[in-house]
Amino acid sequence: MGQVVVISTGGTIASRWQGSGFAADAKGGDVLATATVPDGVTVRVVDLMSVNSARLTTADQLALLRTVHEVLADPDVAGIVVTHGTDTLEESAFFVDLHHTDPRPVVFTGAQLPLEDPDGDGPRNLHDALLTAASVRDLGVLVVFDGQVHAARGTIKVQTLAAAAFADPSGSRIADVGPSGVVVHRRPERPEPLPLPVTDGSLPRVDVVMHHCDADTLLFDAAIGAGAQGVVLVATGAGNATPEIAAAVAGAASRGVLVAVTTRVPSGSVAEIYTHGGAVDLVAGGAVLTGTLRAGQARIAVLAATLATPDPAGRDRALRQALGAPAPAAEAHTAPYATA
Repeated sequence: MGQVVVISTGGTIASRWQGSGFAADAKGGDVLATATVPDGVTVRVVDLMSVNSARLTTADQLALLRTVHEVLADPDVAGIVVTHGTDTLEESAFFVDLHHTDPRPVVFTGAQLPLEDPDGDGPRNLHDALLTAASVRDLGVLVVFDGQVHAARGTIKVQTLAAAAFADPSGSRIADVGPSGVVVHRRPERPEPLPLPVTDGSLPRVDVVMHHCDADTLLFDAAIGAGAQGVVLVATGAGNATPEIAAAVAGAASRGVLVAVTTRVPSGSVAEIYTHGGAVDLVAGGAVLTGTLRAGQARIAVLAATLATPDPAGRDRALRQALGAPAPAAEAHTAPYATA
């Protein structure tokens, strides 16, 4: 089946007891030693880092992205498995997927139980990820957990502790891993990937602000004041806020800040339905709706767009490309009404 490269980044799958709690400290070889390697698969390990994924930075994710592309430069590699902490796995996987042009898979996996737990889920997850990386093609970046294979786009952590940690609340899984191997159910729709980012060492600030009852513009304004080049507004319902927040969004967008709108609702798409501070006004002010992407991945889309170019118009185009979203319509969009 070929060679699979495991890029080890840490997380619970690499965590041991530290006296007061668990933290990632194991190398990739120690993690690999817990799993059964599928027949016909050879494995090479790249130890990139070993951290709890809540500590990851944009610089770390860029290092991971570049490492993936360096590994795939070897034609003998059949696929890649990235072992990663579950806290921000959805963000790193989507970031890699936004720039992934190769037919060979990059498969993210991890664990909910630490390395030395006798009932740990890491060994099975790693076996299934290796098998998936060695046997599928043209599916983009994937997340393999608890016998299920999910597309990176749209997949988020849905359980804090349970084994079935990941799912796409607005879509179905890609495949299952069982005794007969990997059974593919569908192929994900993926927009044209973005080119690899080129940076001069300075990295953009991209913040997330949530709307709620009594919310004002204080935190949004603070993000802009702190130098945010992009902001994700986590709105209510199908993408709604207040007239005051809509005005703040318009002001930020007019100054070249990239603003994206998602929702705090677990599933479904944001849509232009309501005015008086709703998505109609937010879009009119220059914000971009993120479809079914939730906050973490919406932020990654904005981050990737800000890394793509310093030009505000180019960033808007890059964000829409990342989202698979159309260019702004010339006329008002109408949509079926829903309960706000």
